[in-house]
Amino acid sequence: MPAGSAVGGAASQTLDRGLRLLHLVAEVPGGLTVTEAASRLGIGRAAVYRLVGPLAGHGMLRRDADGRLRLGAGVLHLARRAQPLLAEGALPALRRLAEQAGATAHLTVVEGGEGVALAVVEPSWTSFHVAYRTGARHPLERGAAGRAILAGRSGHVGPVSTAGELQPGAYGVAAPVLGVPGLEASVGVVALAPLDAEAVGAQVLAAATAIATALT
Repeated sequence: MPAGSAVGGAASQTLDRGLRLLHLVAEVPGGLTVTEAASRLGIGRAAVYRLVGPLAGHGMLRRDADGRLRLGAGVLHLARRAQPLLAEGALPALRRLAEQAGATAHLTVVEGGEGVALAVVEPSWTSFHVAYRTGARHPLERGAAGRAILAGRSGHVGPVSTAGELQPGAYGVAAPVLGVPGLEASVGVVALAPLDAEAVGAQVLAAATAIATALT
């Protein structure tokens, strides 16, 4: 094998391992020890230390007071830079959903263990609708958007309906956006009156599929 090919192969393997390490750390809220990371990656501790060095230097990983590996602020910086692109890709489906359902449509993503409204579209033809602010945060355990994300984690792909969990008198229907690597998200609508779970659920599922297609 030519020397250049060997070097390229080694670099590709290192990059792959580094990305896998980031994904592993992201999936464990309490962080990972170097030993745990080595075991999950199937490599030695020394190899993990060699990966951690440059990733920490770029702010992608950090070691806490107990020596556990956690995601660094650099990951959040990249995520925030990517958010406008995600919102732009989702807007056509959100506009269509808002007009069909006559309710405020939104794309919600996971950030810091919470649901964050990344994009919001209000219907153009209704007299009254919910004002939902882009950037609004809420626990994943409350509201249709967060519950849909949790449902997606467990493999449930159907719509989720809630009433009054985030705001008294508000009704929501949402579904997880699946199949986009590295993204945990849901799409849904919120209204001031009960929603037809079957009809609106089908519209929300169609929007989730359209957004997943647009983002992959």
